[in-house]
Order: sequence, then structure tokens, then C-alpha cells
Amino acid sequence: MGQALGCIQVKQSKVAVREQFGKFDNVLEPGCHCLPWCFGYKIAGELSLRVRQLEVRCETKTKDNVFVNVVASIQYRALPEKIADAFYKLSNANSQIQAYVFDVIRASVPKLELDAVFEQKSDIAKAVEEELAKAMSTYGYEIVQTLIVDIVPDVHVKRAMNEINAAARHRLAAKEKAEAEKILQIKRAEGEAESKYLAGLGIARQRQAIVDGLRDSVLVFSENVPGTSAKDVMDMVLVTQYFDTMKEIGASSKSSSVFIPHGPGAVRDVASQIREGLLQADYAKE
Repeated sequence: MGQALGCIQVKQSKVAVREQFGKFDNVLEPGCHCLPWCFGYKIAGELSLRVRQLEVRCETKTKDNVFVNVVASIQYRALPEKIADAFYKLSNANSQIQAYVFDVIRASVPKLELDAVFEQKSDIAKAVEEELAKAMSTYGYEIVQTLIVDIVPDVHVKRAMNEINAAARHRLAAKEKAEAEKILQIKRAEGEAESKYLAGLGIARQRQAIVDGLRDSVLVFSENVPGTSAKDVMDMVLVTQYFDTMKEIGASSKSSSVFIPHGPGAVRDVASQIREGLLQADYAKE
């Protein structure tokens, strides 16, 4: 009805292209406009000023011969000051953008290995954006943003990459575990050495205390009992300890059978051997 009366309404965020007798005349902003059709005016079409998004999926090959799908997201819009170029010079903006994206990605990715493609994703997006901005400005379009949103290698390659990563992590875990076991063994050996050292000191001090005690006993007994020599006192002490030891062996319920020579001569031999051992220990101390 509005067009029949020579009026037209242009919605917000859109512009209309007006022609007169088939020739471009003007760009109509949002609002109501008179359009006297009797003078040859008509609306050739409308163009949105909103930012549009196009997702492009491009398959290409890397430098190390791995096929990947690179997914690029292109955000673009028509320039208000170049509406005529955007409307008349380009019939399908999406196809044109897609062609440029394919060209740049297939020229950039084959120069890089697969790992480098992931690392330099922003550089690839920047190269695509620069090429698109230079080409599409001629047609009245502005490239707002270019993003590489995904890089998808072949499923077998992805599985192999995951296996390599898992193997590397297992190798690192095994190395750390071996290092931990090494530290534990070193600490255990140091602890055992320290324990043996302290045990040796304890045994040495125990033997020294026994020798000192026996010497003091001999001296005291010799002084209190006239006519006895140190040898007599030592023999008596050793024989007493010998019988105490025999008593403990017989009283212990967990001890096994022990066969030793027993008799007056055996006692004398035992006393002689113990005395010689103690004298040698005392001599070594001096």
C-alpha cells in the first residue's frame, strides 16, 4: 500500500538502494521515504549493516604431510559509505570471502609443521584478516574480526599424538619414581650405616665398662683379702660369671641345646681364654 502511494519504510540497521529508470540514484537510510514511481523511482534492494559471521572449513596439508581441517570464523559488515559498491560490485559476499580464506590458509599452513600450526594459529588468522581486508574493501565490505577457531587433524593422527603424549608422561613418571626410590635407598643405607656405627660404639663402651669393672673388683678384693693375687681374684670372678651364664642358658625356655666341655679342666681353660682376651683388649687400649 505504501509503495502504491509512493512511500517506503526502511527498517533500522538496514539501508535501501534506490534506482531511477534502472540507474543507481541514492541510498535510503532507516525511516520513511517518498518514492514517486511515476518518475521512474524504485527500490532495487536492501542491505543489512549488521555484523555478519561466516564459518569457513578448509582442508589442507602441513609441512610434515598431515592433513588438517582449519576452521576460520570471519566477521564482516557492509561499509555505510560504500553501500553502492557492496550492492552492485559483489553478488555473493560469502563465496568471495570463502575463496580468499582458502587461498591464504592453503598458502600459509603448508609452510608449517603440525605443532607449529597450533602454536601460530593467531599468525594465520592475522594473515587471513589482512588479505581479506585488502580485497573486500574494494567491494564495500569491512572485515571486523578473523578467528581460527579450530584445527582438526585426521583422527588417526590425533590418536597417535595422544599416544605420544601419554608415552612421554609415562616416561617422566617412571623417571621420577626411580629417582624417588634412589633417594629412599640412599637414605635407608645412610640410616643403616649410622645405626651400625652407633651399635658399634655401644658395644665398645659396654666391653670397656666390663673391663673397668673387673679391674676395680680385682683391686678391691686384693686390698681387702691379704695373701691373694690379682690372678686368683680374676679366676674366681671368671668362674662365677661362667656359672651365671650356664644358669641363664638353662633357665631360658627359648634356648636350644648347647653342648660345651664341662669339668674342672674345662673351667680352667675357659678362665684362661677369657683372661687372655681381656688382657689383649686392655693392651690394645693402651
